[in-house]
Amino acid sequence: MTKELTPAEVQHIAQLAKLQLSEEEMKRFQLQLTETLKFIAHLDEIETEKILPTSQVSGNKDVFREDVIRPSLTQEQALSGAKRKHQGYFVTEAIF
Repeated sequence: MTKELTPAEVQHIAQLAKLQLSEEEMKRFQLQLTETLKFIAHLDEIETEKILPTSQVSGNKDVFREDVIRPSLTQEQALSGAKRKHQGYFVTEAIF
């Protein structure tokens, strides 16, 4: 059985996701994340030894559509909601 996440663990996850959570959100996410982990733990109970690995199940292969040029946003419109931008590009926090 999966243990309940502690507030410290939820805070750590929030920090990794660069989220600032209120106390109410912390409690809500603690419950939601714990329930999610419990559900995922059920997957360990499924017998998969005789099941072959697969990357997709639809049978579709190399499904492409033709490129069609159509009206779109201007660069200024696309960047209008950006918190930070530099020389026509979005600026984001470093990931690594």
